Amino acid sequence: MEEPKKEIKQFVERIGGYLQKVTPIVDNTGKVIHSIVTPFQVELKPRDMFQIIVGSYLLCVPVALTEEVWVLSEQLPMKNIYYVAGMSVFFIMCFVYFNFYRFNFKGHVFQFIKRIAATYGLSLLAVGLFLTVIEKCPWQTDHMLAIKRIILVAFPSSMAATLSDTIK
Repeated sequence: MEEPKKEIKQFVERIGGYLQKVTPIVDNTGKVIHSIVTPFQVELKPRDMFQIIVGSYLLCVPVALTEEVWVLSEQLPMKNIYYVAGMSVFFIMCFVYFNFYRFNFKGHVFQFIKRIAATYGLSLLAVGLFLTVIEKCPWQTDHMLAIKRIILVAFPSSMAATLSDTIK
């Protein structure tokens, strides 16, 4: 006869300042013989924010240096720029949900929203800073063009930022 499988109880514990998911491995008697510890990535830490900024620059720099983006930002109407911004937030939201919060959404909604806002916001800041440094954000003469360029370049930049945030 086969013994019924016992349900493994996972729990969350703070180890070294970070939340970790602990899965105990038990023998037939129920005695814990080993524990598997994996990161429980629902908190946004300064390390995560730095990863977001670095990841943002991974695609910000090559995209921001292309003349096609500069011209496209001049030609696109503002409603299309809003669509690009909305798509950016939507893709960040989906990726963050499925990689961090899918099984842990309940009780972590604020952290979820904070991670999405931080990812997109830090990407916008990184892109804005870079475009300003290379003098492609005409803040004094045409601030709307500057904003359009930032949002357009932030689309791929925020995707790279989201990916780099998953590295632990």
